[in-house]
Amino acid sequence: MRLRAPMPELEGATEWLNGEVSKSDLLGDKPTLIHFWSVSCGLCKEAMPNVNEFRDEYKEDLNVVAVHMPRSEKDLDLDKIKEVAAEHDITQPIFVDNKHALTDAFENQYVPAYYVFDEEGNLRHFQAGGGGMKMLRKRVNRVLGNKEK
Repeated sequence: MRLRAPMPELEGATEWLNGEVSKSDLLGDKPTLIHFWSVSCGLCKEAMPNVNEFRDEYKEDLNVVAVHMPRSEKDLDLDKIKEVAAEHDITQPIFVDNKHALTDAFENQYVPAYYVFDEEGNLRHFQAGGGGMKMLRKRVNRVLGNKEK
């Protein structure tokens, strides 16, 4: 996805965990962070406490949606996804993308990967990999119009 590209529709989920949201639910009032992760991704699990802290700290100002992107056959097990989500306190809505519908719509190839959209639903920041939470925080604050937090 290119910067400033509109957020794809959140369609084609195998299942939603922790509630379902649509693109229209996310537009208008606050920016959105969509993060891709996988049960087989060690970096994702290491980054999850940071994502959760971020989610909780910004809960009034930012929508957060998780997308589970399977990387192999073993990652398709819904019970395993639920178990890992519970273990890692992923309480935000989770789009289970076993058919890669959203992964393809985002042209995403990485886990973990983070997409920050402004309140109009335009992509303002993308990053992939386990580190970089400082940069993500900086970009989210910029989209929120905040100074450094």
